[in-house]
Amino acid sequence: MAEILFYILASITLGTAFLTILSRNPIHSAIYLVICFFSIAGHYLLLNAQFLAIVHIIVYSGAIMILMLFTIMLMNLNKEDESHKSVASKIAATIAFCLVGIVLLAGLLKTKPVVESYFHSGEDFQSIKVLGQVLLNEYMVPFEFASVLLLVAMIGAVLISKKDKQKEA
Repeated sequence: MAEILFYILASITLGTAFLTILSRNPIHSAIYLVICFFSIAGHYLLLNAQFLAIVHIIVYSGAIMILMLFTIMLMNLNKEDESHKSVASKIAATIAFCLVGIVLLAGLLKTKPVVESYFHSGEDFQSIKVLGQVLLNEYMVPFEFASVLLLVAMIGAVLISKKDKQKEA
């Protein structure tokens, strides 16, 4: 039963991920991404990580998607206002995409497992107490960097969407 549920969730995840990329309407793309996030939360539930699934739904499907939708609405993406991209910029974007893909693929192929043997300590790492201690003690600096990054992204989205008064006049 779990295997069938895994394949159903995997097909939903892959299908909505491709629809997110291929959709021309940014609102439809955001909705497909929310569905993809919910199916990933289903994968977490299959792995018996209930806390991680709930946090994933709250953080990604809630906060991040609201931030993305506000950004899309602030930018006012209309086909009429969109400037047409030159062929050179499309070629440059394709080359950059291929180079990043090659670097990621090379990194994936050269990775080795860090843990060679599994040691069972008996401690429950899914408890909120242990997770909070690890997050706010060992990973405090990356946690704060992530919050600053989100704040800078939000400020950048507002500045990008700001209308230029000289162009309107």
